[in-house]
Amino acid sequence: MSDEDFNALLGEDAEHIQRLNTEKRVSLDKSDVKDASAAIRQKNAEEFTAQENDPLESQTMTLLQPMDLLAFQRPGVQHGVYKNLRLGKYSIDAVLDLHRLTMEQARIALHRFIQDCLENDVRSALITHGKGEGRETPALLKSCVAHWLPQIKEVLAFHTTQKHHGGYGATYVLLKKSTNKKQKTKEMIGKK
Repeated sequence: MSDEDFNALLGEDAEHIQRLNTEKRVSLDKSDVKDASAAIRQKNAEEFTAQENDPLESQTMTLLQPMDLLAFQRPGVQHGVYKNLRLGKYSIDAVLDLHRLTMEQARIALHRFIQDCLENDVRSALITHGKGEGRETPALLKSCVAHWLPQIKEVLAFHTTQKHHGGYGATYVLLKKSTNKKQKTKEMIGKK
């Protein structure tokens, strides 16, 4: 905008107002920044994918032995409820068999299974993963299951099964009650 146009726009106040002299903006070449940023994002994505696809890459996963006991209980789960799960006293409403699956297939199947259980009001489930005896990396699938289950917030507890359900090669899983199940429990308690 020229000075004349500026003064015309301001009218009478033009004498009291001074125009600031600013330098023209310089466009920055951000290609170096974009390239560096893209490289960092690519590296992080590759590391994340490697950890997701290969559980051995995960630094937090502990490799178990075939005869190790799996046991997990979230805070707030009553001792009696956990004991009943551990002893196999709950009816098993759903079963997932992970035998002969790759780690990636097993991870996807496990997450889908838990989601299906939640959608269908399943409270207690059984996952068979095997012991992994005689393998190059013993109990790898069992270790992965023990690593993945606590990461799913709907899993309240899990424990190695009783011998008649698979023993060290299977795991009982206790899931959160759905809102539908909670309502039914309230109604049952109210009728007593």
